[in-house]
Amino acid sequence: MVKISPYAVATVLALATNVDAFVGPSPSVLSGSTKLQMSAYPSSADDILWTPSIKTGERDDLLGPMTKYCEDLYSVTRRKTRTVTCGPIQFGSDHPIVRQTMATTDTANVDASIEQIMRCADKGFDLIRITVQGKREANAAAKIREGLFKKGYDIPLCADMHFQPVVAQLVADAVEKIRINPGNFADGRKDFEEKVYESEADYVKEREYLVEAMLPLVQKCKDLNRCMRIGTNHGSLSSRVLSYYGDTPRGMVESALEFADICRSQDYHNFVFSMKASNPLVMVQSYRLLASEMYRLDWDYPLHLGVTEAGEGEDGRMKSAVGIGTLLADGLGDTVRVSLTEDPEFEYEPCNRLSEMAEGRLAATNPEAAARQSAVKKYVDTRDITTYSRRVGTLPTKKEGEKVDVEQFLNPNGSVISYISPKMLSEGNAPYLYKELGFKTAVGMPFKDIATSDSVFMRELPATDDSNARTALRRMMEVGTGVIVPAEELKENPLENAVALVSLTEAVKSNGEIPEGAIRLAVEIDGSEDDDTIAKVKDLDPVMIFIAIDEELSQLHASRRIFEILKTNEINVPAIHHYKSSVADSNDLALELGTKIGSLLTDGNGDGILIEQVGETNFSVEFLRNTGFSLLQGCRMRNTKTEFVSCPSCGRTLFDLQETTAKITEATGHLPGVTVAVMGCIVNGPGEMADADFGYVGTLPGKVDLYYGKEVVRKNIPNDDAVESLVELIKEYGMWKEKEVEEEVEEAVAA
Repeated sequence: MVKISPYAVATVLALATNVDAFVGPSPSVLSGSTKLQMSAYPSSADDILWTPSIKTGERDDLLGPMTKYCEDLYSVTRRKTRTVTCGPIQFGSDHPIVRQTMATTDTANVDASIEQIMRCADKGFDLIRITVQGKREANAAAKIREGLFKKGYDIPLCADMHFQPVVAQLVADAVEKIRINPGNFADGRKDFEEKVYESEADYVKEREYLVEAMLPLVQKCKDLNRCMRIGTNHGSLSSRVLSYYGDTPRGMVESALEFADICRSQDYHNFVFSMKASNPLVMVQSYRLLASEMYRLDWDYPLHLGVTEAGEGEDGRMKSAVGIGTLLADGLGDTVRVSLTEDPEFEYEPCNRLSEMAEGRLAATNPEAAARQSAVKKYVDTRDITTYSRRVGTLPTKKEGEKVDVEQFLNPNGSVISYISPKMLSEGNAPYLYKELGFKTAVGMPFKDIATSDSVFMRELPATDDSNARTALRRMMEVGTGVIVPAEELKENPLENAVALVSLTEAVKSNGEIPEGAIRLAVEIDGSEDDDTIAKVKDLDPVMIFIAIDEELSQLHASRRIFEILKTNEINVPAIHHYKSSVADSNDLALELGTKIGSLLTDGNGDGILIEQVGETNFSVEFLRNTGFSLLQGCRMRNTKTEFVSCPSCGRTLFDLQETTAKITEATGHLPGVTVAVMGCIVNGPGEMADADFGYVGTLPGKVDLYYGKEVVRKNIPNDDAVESLVELIKEYGMWKEKEVEEEVEEAVAA
């Protein structure tokens, strides 16, 4: 049980003297009081010192260009921030990363909410967010706060506010933190009507209503020392911002800066920022852009990190790790939430693990990490964090006389290479291996499908007299599957048409010589090579590069250096990240991959993934293949299954989100290239599902609206009929295909 702090004692006494926390002076008295208190500060939009315009170039003229987005490009160093107080906890670079989650109970159900919050606190969370839709929930929040104190829990609460500025002021009496969404806090207009602004002056005219809505809340939070999160969401930008900046990271940042300017005008600085999106690439770019703007503005507010609507299971953890892990690796982020379509208690492990991984990378507190980072040879990082541009390797082309199609060894949208061993090819096993690798089969013969491994990697080959195993390899090669084998193994145990893997250093020494029978060369780079050696890849003309970073080097920084050298020398050979893992837990593997490889793919650096197990682990080939494809899809490279944007549930949710998501996944999970959003309420509706083709949104208890893009096309469908209606809608728009019946594994035919 949490020890009650002096802060908690003071607050519970205040609440005890006012059972209904919001029965007090009349609105007119409050209004007059607010005016008196705020008279020393700007009270209208015209009086506020706004951040100079980005569109007119005024910001660049006055402040110069953006020059950095993190403390150090070459070592992991936390961005220096101020300390923000939230009840008994503190955010900022001088404090541990704060772990938080969100309650899924109906906030008006006080007892259920208290019980769930206590479970989350016992699990280890530092802060819990609750939904506050109106005065009823605001009063309930006061009772929840009081009830938690009485039970010995002083874990701070954050009220999640949308559309309700007045209610936000009320609930600030009871909770330690208020989250506002700039996209819908001030006006509540959730539409997609395009506005036309003839000039910057037309755009800024509408700031007055933002100021009117925000000033009373800012003063309340300042007076009570409450914390605030200015939480911009990619999918819920206001129609005003969308019309002027578009659905862009720049629009997200500018929206947040406006609200920060209002806070700063009142000398209120106890706030943090967030830039959430369901697309990890947009999320990463938005946070980096905001951090860069804060550097040139000389602001030091902490950052709350999260990928919104990440989903569930390994996919949800993977997507969260790609976004959150990438930023933490840059030293950005002071508090974290992993948004999963699961009970909030289950968010703790991935949230905590990502935070631990980040803290373990910090050069200032981890000598081993510092040594790995400093061991990377010097390079100049030229990445442009204001945009996303993927380096796309040039695929190999078939040469005259070659018996297999090397063009199919890799995929232009990102490749998955699977590690296999000789025993997997032994007599009777080949048909099962074909299935594990994602092949379709007909009379025992394999054929590539949408999510088949593009190539396989073998450290050892079956014996030359093992005809069954050799036949299985030959059949895979005949349908465009590359078989990549170390050159030393091929010398001892030849395999016709295999790709010979050679360390770059050895390849340079031998001038790219490959064993007899091998079809092409692949080179392995471990990051220890000098610049001139890496530049010689161009002369060797390998079919692909394996990036397998030396354990003595920082994987992130050594990999970035390699890609900088490749770019400088205009080397467009496909680069595959060869990741070796010894973890035995599937969720941990997703978090590791998302953080360590996703942080490179989000920069556009990498053409694929090879996951190799080391040590006592027993993941199946199929699981690792699917994990590889999930990583590529999470990084917006290659879609091999339906993409789900699924909100994590909260007190606003109007149906059983986990059960419904499972039903929708079962019915529609076989549609690569299709994105389906599952949203529990209208707040997480058309805006939050900005990337989706189809939306399934709770609108009334027991009722669902269906969307095509941002347009409602079917309304008030009973929950029991809604999944079937969604399937019909997908068919109506020509994006449906029937599920393929999985074939029984067939015995391989004789050679």
